[in-house]
Amino acid sequence: MKFDVSSTALSSRLQVASKVIAAKNSLPILDNFLFRLEGDVLTITAADSETRLVTTVQVMNAQGSGVFALSAKNILDPLKELPEQPLTFDINDENLEIFIYFQNGKYNFIGARGDLYPQQKPLKDNAISLTMDSKVLLNGINRSLFATADDELRPVMNGIYFDIQPDNLTFVASDGRKLIRLRNSSVKSDERAAFILPKKPANLLKNILSKDEGVTMVKFDENNAHFMCDNFEMVCRLIEGRYPNYNSVIPQENPYKVTIDRVSFLTALKRVSVFSQSSSLIKLHLQTNELTIFGQDIDFSISAEERIPCQYNSPELNIGFNSTYLIEILSNISSESIVFELADPSRAGVIVPEENEENEDLLTLLMPMMLND
Repeated sequence: MKFDVSSTALSSRLQVASKVIAAKNSLPILDNFLFRLEGDVLTITAADSETRLVTTVQVMNAQGSGVFALSAKNILDPLKELPEQPLTFDINDENLEIFIYFQNGKYNFIGARGDLYPQQKPLKDNAISLTMDSKVLLNGINRSLFATADDELRPVMNGIYFDIQPDNLTFVASDGRKLIRLRNSSVKSDERAAFILPKKPANLLKNILSKDEGVTMVKFDENNAHFMCDNFEMVCRLIEGRYPNYNSVIPQENPYKVTIDRVSFLTALKRVSVFSQSSSLIKLHLQTNELTIFGQDIDFSISAEERIPCQYNSPELNIGFNSTYLIEILSNISSESIVFELADPSRAGVIVPEENEENEDLLTLLMPMMLND
């Protein structure tokens, strides 16, 4: 086999695909990229025991066809440092000795047999298909991924829940203290379905979709999901189990509503939270059209307080929140102003954008922290 390929095009595909490869693999062959040459298309596969990523790159002057595997560790770093130029791959089909020739030199590797690489099992016949704009999928993952849990006892909480209805798709993530629910009405489905996407493939999709302007086709059964976009295909194992009824934990009646400029609130929180790092507790004191933010660290005898204007015409209220979670939530909203819906110091607060983006309905929920006074 022999072919020429752009160093930049090949390196960029390998960099994305390499994020699939685990630090320690049960099968040594999974430390490799799988290359398949057919005509003028080079297909590159990377996998671990649960996730598989496939991409293609155009090649020139191809001679022969076949399959070989090459150590990811050996090829990634040298290519990363090469400026844009054509590379010539020359593979001995008998002993899999590989030469890569470039402008000022060559690399020499011994490859591995491609037929040792595990094959992908097809999805079941009852698999469900869904097509959406890649930006919708990217936005859903970006907005919800930070709220997923790391819970060994409840693995269903460790991923993003895709709740598919005939007239919308809802992305849900929760770690028991915060919850994100993003509903997008531009995605339609013929039937109701759901699946839970683990964190690792969700992070891979973030990488892939940030460069994709087209549509993504999602196909899934009870165990696996298949994502297909312009330049990549990803197959991953889903988290099995039943996701909790997220709607049941969202308060339906929080009578006290505060409208606040999001950036003013966020920047004040960042400043005050410096003074409560040991506990992360910040106290919010609400009175007519004014919000006071308190932070205190008794161990170091430091404290801070800031006042910002808001729209609020209900009784005075003190409530405590984890500053880290509140900052994450506010950073996750793009609206200029947010509406904070509260009931009392022991019940969850609901934060929604004053104006949602087109086709979107975003709701976030945050459990309070107990105040000492």
